Amino acid sequence: MRLYLTTLKPTDSVTDGFLPAARALGCDVTILTDRPERYAASGAETLACDVRDARAVIDVIAHHHPPAAVFSNSDHIQAETALAAAYFDLPGKDWRACATAKNKALTRRRLAAAGVESVRSVRLAPDAPVPGGDGSAPGGDVPLPAVVKPSQGVASEDVVLVRDGRELAEAVRAIRARRPGETLVVEEYLDGPLHTLETLGDGRTVRVLGGFRTTLGPLPHFVEERLDWEPPPAADHVLRALRALGVGFGACHTEYVMTADGPRIIEVNYRVIGDHCDFLLADLLGVPLFERILGVHLGLGLGPDPGSGPGRAAGHGTALSLVAERSGTVTRAPGITAPSPGDHVRLWHRPLRSVGDRIDRSHTNRDYLGIVRAVGPDRASVDEAVSAFTAADPWVIS
Repeated sequence: MRLYLTTLKPTDSVTDGFLPAARALGCDVTILTDRPERYAASGAETLACDVRDARAVIDVIAHHHPPAAVFSNSDHIQAETALAAAYFDLPGKDWRACATAKNKALTRRRLAAAGVESVRSVRLAPDAPVPGGDGSAPGGDVPLPAVVKPSQGVASEDVVLVRDGRELAEAVRAIRARRPGETLVVEEYLDGPLHTLETLGDGRTVRVLGGFRTTLGPLPHFVEERLDWEPPPAADHVLRALRALGVGFGACHTEYVMTADGPRIIEVNYRVIGDHCDFLLADLLGVPLFERILGVHLGLGLGPDPGSGPGRAAGHGTALSLVAERSGTVTRAPGITAPSPGDHVRLWHRPLRSVGDRIDRSHTNRDYLGIVRAVGPDRASVDEAVSAFTAADPWVIS
């Protein structure tokens, strides 16, 4: 059976997760990408394709081998991939749900219309004036403090907290200078603990896999620095939101805040959690997660339930992103680390940069130097192992 995987730049999730999983399932894999030269070492057939255009994806597949599945793990091309899967009558996501989840302004509008939750939010078209907080600008009064973000952004890029009208105007001007022509969203700042919910659905049933508690870096930026496995405190609310959005097929990673007024969705990422937390999730649940996700797209169903409810994993898991604290050149970089048999705490380190790399601090996930993930019997033992590793072999920027 032939799996078509649409993708942009290579990621560990694809190269170390989904490609090996596809082979384990007996699939012949064809990668469709606009960057074929970057997949030369993948071992999979690779075809050049404008994957941001569903018509191009459909045309390439139609003139190649018959597909058993068309799949993507990219934030940017979920709707296009869903349209291609639908064209060939294959299992897949509703393209409308993909478009709504990707667009944060549409997400807010749909959740409010469905009565799930209401978050004060203003959509700023590229040529719209900056709201002044007096109700005269498009969208009405802007709540302050507020978060400014690109409507379809990723990786915490150009997401910033503003506390008054001056900061709001400065933030909008700066983001527009970097991202001309993009729509922005200005929404009320949601204060409270940040959590994730990880789900997998087959179009009929949505299975809760678990969730993480997220630790952010210092405001006004929103860089995710650490995720800790924790039973999700608002799974029912998130599932209701996903139903309202039409999200119920394949993997989904949802971020939400437990505010004083109850849970509020931050964003819905209609793909598996990233930054090596997908590997951590597989480690914690003890299941071939990437195979399970592809199995849904191949029409094989959800597979056996790994347990009886959220938080079912034994022990504790942590993913720590090692973040550059300043700009400079990497002069020391720990290598790849993997656990040994019998380790009390299993610990992995994946470097994302190398000695000699120049770091220009951006206050986004692009500042990550490496990622440590660890699984152990309890949080104390995991914390001790992570602290010992980072102290013994630190990253150095000069």
